[in-house]
Amino acid sequence: MRKPLCLSLLLAATAVQAEVQTKTIAYEDDGAKLTGHLYWDDAVSGKRPGVLVIHEWWGLNDYAKKRAHLLAELGYVAFAADMYGDGRVTDQPSQAKEWMQEVTVDPESWRQRAAAGLAQLKGSELADTDRLAAIGYCFGGGTVMQMAYGGADLDGVVSFHGSLPAAPAEAAGKIRPKILVAHGQTDSFVAPEVVANFKNKLEAAGANWEMDIYGGARHGFTNPDAAAYGMENLSYNAQADARSWQRMQAFFAEIFAK
Repeated sequence: MRKPLCLSLLLAATAVQAEVQTKTIAYEDDGAKLTGHLYWDDAVSGKRPGVLVIHEWWGLNDYAKKRAHLLAELGYVAFAADMYGDGRVTDQPSQAKEWMQEVTVDPESWRQRAAAGLAQLKGSELADTDRLAAIGYCFGGGTVMQMAYGGADLDGVVSFHGSLPAAPAEAAGKIRPKILVAHGQTDSFVAPEVVANFKNKLEAAGANWEMDIYGGARHGFTNPDAAAYGMENLSYNAQADARSWQRMQAFFAEIFAK
């Protein structure tokens, strides 16, 4: 009986030890002090695909970190990037808008800030730098689209209830990543004409893209705490959240099949 007992104890100890790990990483962009978080499952050996996670306009809060943690549970190495710096997180829309506009006023600087986060992911000894993607929520969705327009070294990008900036004319023929967009049909933050222009410009640029539109879903549909911010257009939609997350996983399986 002793050998089975010892084996059981060994397996139990291994199960306890094999879990998602995290590491805080300080980095900089153009003088701004940034702090991101790397997540990985130590039960997975060797290099694995890497996913950059860009937060909503509230800043790098627990929600963005949770998504990075979930990606690590799926076997990826994920880096939750900091787009604002100085630990800035808020639950006030006016403050969030101000910080977002500081970043987005210049598309090149916007892309550079995101690229600084991508560099941290690439620098991880766990990341397979030949298999990389980026996902973003709200402001983060717009950010990963800007990365695609700037020719970022990514296999794919996924925007969840993003701001949908249109592809500039100079991006034609140069958008390398495949694009997946998850959008809520009743998201009043993004007007129908903005959605139409977004799709038309992607088509004109020759991008490889797909947009999934979820009926009845508002802005922030993936965030269970969306309604807590007190904005009428923000609402969690469990079905749209689950379906878009599953679609992302299928998308990753496709783009990382090398």
